[in-house]
Amino acid sequence: MNLINTSLLSAVSTVVKLISGFVIVKIVAVYVGASGLAFIGQFQNFISILMSFATGAINSGVVKYTAEYREDEIQKQKLWSTAIRISLSATFFVSLMLILFHDYLSNLFFKTNEYSSLFIIFAITLVFFVLNSLMLAILNGQKEIKKFVLIGIISSLIGLIFTGLLSYYFGLYGALLSYTTGQALVFFVTLTFVFKSNWFKIKLFTDKLDKIYLRKLGGYTAMAMASALTVPISMMFIRTYIGENISWEGAGYWDAIWKISAAYLMFVTTTLGLYYLPRLSEIKDNLELREEVLNGYKIIMPIVTIIALGIFVLKDFVIMILFTKEFMPMKELFLYQLIGDVLKIAGWLLGYLMVARAMTKLFIVTEILFSLSFVLLSIFLIKLNGLAGVTMAFAINYFAYLLTMIYIFRNTLKKI
Repeated sequence: MNLINTSLLSAVSTVVKLISGFVIVKIVAVYVGASGLAFIGQFQNFISILMSFATGAINSGVVKYTAEYREDEIQKQKLWSTAIRISLSATFFVSLMLILFHDYLSNLFFKTNEYSSLFIIFAITLVFFVLNSLMLAILNGQKEIKKFVLIGIISSLIGLIFTGLLSYYFGLYGALLSYTTGQALVFFVTLTFVFKSNWFKIKLFTDKLDKIYLRKLGGYTAMAMASALTVPISMMFIRTYIGENISWEGAGYWDAIWKISAAYLMFVTTTLGLYYLPRLSEIKDNLELREEVLNGYKIIMPIVTIIALGIFVLKDFVIMILFTKEFMPMKELFLYQLIGDVLKIAGWLLGYLMVARAMTKLFIVTEILFSLSFVLLSIFLIKLNGLAGVTMAFAINYFAYLLTMIYIFRNTLKKI
């Protein structure tokens, strides 16, 4: 399956995700307001950090090696058996920590223990999140794209129903609760699709832990943990800085523009995850690799640029449709955020090479470096330009990231 076919299939899932995501944002904006949206953003970043710890941050490695050994059942048995043991062990530890420190975490994030029960509920449902994530990584590596897309659609619909109902009836608590329960149900949907796959056998998950794959996946753990920790933590730090130095409403406006970016870029990020990582993992030839990357630029970059321009022109309409009049001050954030989005995707198209080639140290260094620079640039530019400074920092940071990725890409090609 080529990039165009994968893009078309992922587009179907993305359209459903976009629609459901926009409806969710609208519901949350109406029932919890800008400040509530900021708290939800903090909680979602925390969940993403926990998910990385609970999965052992091995899913990118599972995708790579499943794709690499797709026809080798013995290797897959060693890989998947090792992966599931890592995930379950890590999940037990994270769930235990959530239960032990639920009151502390509630006070840390929400300044009250009113939400402590959320962390206990999440501790119970976490195992389903983790197993679902692992099964999706396997489906991706097996190139079961149609199943992957269908699961994505079902996941979006479940998220829409849960978030809509719980936000309507329970306000902020309900919105937060939906993020700890709704997606856990998707595991049973994913499991059904996995059971019906021709390649599925129970024995592929019941072998002993393999030391070789433990070491191989460990390299991806380091890369994924670097990304999973630096990105959410930097966002949480910036959001807190905005909340304490400007206002929590301002933090909500920034979170809102970030959600718009995440929504329309979903098409690209889904395609990159479905197609690019398995594909770049397979390619050994220098010229073929260059052609694949250039092909990605020819197809993806014009689409991203046109959508970004459209959103900028229609920003007033976008705000009113997705949010409420309360969010109109966020208009000043669109220009540099959208420029940053285009630069971000341009950099990511090259950045995936580091994951595909298991360039662990370089990946970790760049993740830490650019997350730190984003925080420092944000603080500096917020002081100079107010809330708009955070989007200026975003654009400048990804321009520097793109230049770095171009340098890395050229040097990698010379070594292949």
